[in-house]
Amino acid sequence: MSDYRANDMAAITAVLEGVYKAWAAADADAFVADYTQEATAILPGSYRASREEIRQSMAAGFASYLKGTTTTDRQLGIRFLGRDGAIVVSETGILFPGESEVPADRIVYATWVLEKRDGAWLVAGYHNSPVKSAG
Repeated sequence: MSDYRANDMAAITAVLEGVYKAWAAADADAFVADYTQEATAILPGSYRASREEIRQSMAAGFASYLKGTTTTDRQLGIRFLGRDGAIVVSETGILFPGESEVPADRIVYATWVLEKRDGAWLVAGYHNSPVKSAG
């Protein structure tokens, strides 16, 4: 892999680490700091059509049912789409206070779509879906 792509991979990983760090701090503004204005988020049963909608949703969650939560994240891969696009697939879950492991029924696969603008990688889209066991 070229140094160029290694640097991009490190920058993308840093963006996602920043999102999870903001989650742990319950900071909705920091959570969306590296999102594009027109970013979208699709989760089972919901659609958020902009960075501001995502921020508002996270702020409401941090003030209520997500209070005191953290997340786990295991990056499964990064795939580049040309020079300025990337897809990251990860396995993630929410840890509620007192939990040390995410129960299997709360683990999701997530797809992050990132775009490089003016030299910075930004989240343009996010989607997650519950992990289903085979069978």
